[in-house]
Amino acid sequence: SAAQLEIEDVKKLMEENSIRAEEALKSLKMMQDEIAEAKIVQKYNGQLHKDLQREQLARKKLHNEMEDLKGKIRVYVRVRPFSKTEKERGCQESVIKDGKMTVMVKGLGGVPEAKKFYDFDAVFSGLPTDGNSQEDVFKDTKHLMMSVVDGYNVCIFAYGQTGAGKSFTMIGAADIGNCLNENGEFDSLAGITPRAVSELFRLLNERTAQVEYVVEVQMFQLYRDGLEDLLKDKPEKRKKKKGDEDEDVKEKSPGLKITLAEHSPTGLVFIEGAEVLTATTPGDVMKIFAKGSSRRTTASTQMNAESSRSHLVCSLVVKLTNRRSGIQSIGKLTLVDLAGSERVDKSGAVGDVLKEAQSINKSLSALGDVISALTTGQQHIPYRNHPLTMLMSDSIGGNAKTLMFVNTSPADYNSAESNSSLAFASRCKDVTNQVVNAPGVQAAQVNALKKELAKLKKGGPPTDSKLPRPT
Repeated sequence: SAAQLEIEDVKKLMEENSIRAEEALKSLKMMQDEIAEAKIVQKYNGQLHKDLQREQLARKKLHNEMEDLKGKIRVYVRVRPFSKTEKERGCQESVIKDGKMTVMVKGLGGVPEAKKFYDFDAVFSGLPTDGNSQEDVFKDTKHLMMSVVDGYNVCIFAYGQTGAGKSFTMIGAADIGNCLNENGEFDSLAGITPRAVSELFRLLNERTAQVEYVVEVQMFQLYRDGLEDLLKDKPEKRKKKKGDEDEDVKEKSPGLKITLAEHSPTGLVFIEGAEVLTATTPGDVMKIFAKGSSRRTTASTQMNAESSRSHLVCSLVVKLTNRRSGIQSIGKLTLVDLAGSERVDKSGAVGDVLKEAQSINKSLSALGDVISALTTGQQHIPYRNHPLTMLMSDSIGGNAKTLMFVNTSPADYNSAESNSSLAFASRCKDVTNQVVNAPGVQAAQVNALKKELAKLKKGGPPTDSKLPRPT
């Protein structure tokens, strides 16, 4: 009957609804299980992140302690091969590698038997096949790049007489703009600067899952005691106006003002009015450096066919932000190719080249005064005595990790100058830096506390997030 059919339809509908309800319960149970599992995974991920942070802090501490144990200022000696001129002159070898860490200078004062020994962190000498290749020299240097990523100041600079191989060590003989190929391989003549930049970006790119980073590049030369920005385009000439003597008059560019690290809000040396370029790849930095290097002042002397007549200072400031915590840190890599000290009677410098030599020697003397003050524990360090030492005030002493290359000639013709360079380098080894925390990190901590204090003074509520504790 119709009633029975209707009852059967209702029963069938109830059965279908019951099946749907059971399926819904099963789905709900599965969703609840998945949510519970997701919570477990989230908790596990949070613990993994904490473990990762703890391991990174431990690695950072151990790495930097290991670097500090090598000496706050590490000194490497690099004795170049004989030059063509030295061979033609019949020069004898007077600067000789004596083991991995010792160098001997013989024949001082014209006495063949006279010998002087110096101990350093490493000694490189001879031909590339003797372990004196650009790659060999960079092997131990590369570990300092980790300290930059960890938020420390790192400085690498080359010192020595003119023609001793400083620019070859720091920049290299390859075209800096094209010394790195698409496969990430360097020209064998590429120096420390391009290799250091490449290693720095390699380390940064390994950490992109944890941090965001910005790399800012600056490049200066100190020529005849004046600071010049090599990345800033020169002012254009304007047409003559009434009262002007020349037909075309060059617009004056604003002067650059150096602020010492201790007076800078970032805890780093700050140059007001300087060009700051951002780089995202090693290639970007190479192109920037190639542009600046082409503007550097050089001249020919009797000691060096292409002598650098200015101090070259390149800096990369690395700003890192932790993606999870938002904590920021700042590291800085400073690369310095110092102009060579020279004896005017040997270099044959006259006119403008003579004035350049006098200026170079004056600035290196100021650097010597800073080293002397640091090694004798003086309270006042005379960084302000010269623009060079002002620029390097966050690179030598204080919180910096510093590596010095002292470059020398092997020839007896230059034995007095080589001995002088090695003696200066030996003094540099005695400088003790105080690496407590990265200056950029300290500045950020202080600024955060100042903002919080200002907020509380105005009656505002305290910040919920935990402020970084100054160290």
